[in-house]
Amino acid sequence: MRTETSAGHGSAAVRKVLEAELREARARGVERPRVVDVGGGSGVWAVPFASDGCLVTVVEPNPNALATLRRRAEEEGVSDRITVVADDSDALGEHVPDGSADLVLAHGLLEVVDDPAAAVRALSAVLAPGGGLSVLAANRHAAVLHRALAGRLGEALKLLTEPDGVLTDDAETLLRRFDTAGLEALLGGAGLEVTLIQGDGVVSDVVQHVEPEPASAVVSWEHEVAEFEAQAASTPPLRDIATRLHALARRPG
Repeated sequence: MRTETSAGHGSAAVRKVLEAELREARARGVERPRVVDVGGGSGVWAVPFASDGCLVTVVEPNPNALATLRRRAEEEGVSDRITVVADDSDALGEHVPDGSADLVLAHGLLEVVDDPAAAVRALSAVLAPGGGLSVLAANRHAAVLHRALAGRLGEALKLLTEPDGVLTDDAETLLRRFDTAGLEALLGGAGLEVTLIQGDGVVSDVVQHVEPEPASAVVSWEHEVAEFEAQAASTPPLRDIATRLHALARRPG
């Protein structure tokens, strides 16, 4: 697979959904929710979840990212709650038992794996009944719009018409981009129930505050951006032009 470059951190809207998933798991009687973060990188999700009492498995092949993850985990005192699997996502089933995870994260993953349908089936298999799969994926329509607004109409047209939404004659590191319908179909094809699709980064990745104003004004502006993002994330068609699409899909109980 190509090198992963898609952002996997997610916005406040993404965090809110994941926190709700963990509350639901605890409401089902799971004292320490089991989280699997596939392509989890340096632990931007794993360490906070472990700090919140979850048992986290991170599947990640990059040794530099794993070194940062281990350092973060030690600094936060949660190394005993994080299991590190230094392997590719294709080997998920070799390291994580089927039906064992309350929440699985696949952030910035499906656009770089060789076979996204096979990847989703593997992700679904490790979910416990009622567990949730969180997917964060690059959005084709956002890439089209950003290039068009920059005057790069030829590239925008190619991104719009190429089957996988990438520039095949360019140095792109992604294998594909998704749109809302395509992401829903991919998850549904693995037998998952899609319960949510929202946008991540509707405008926050493209707008900048350039006025030389006091720090308090900048903070106020950032708050306005966050408020707008929170509302726009779930509002079509704004949701459908966000930089990334965030989906939550559930394994039937």
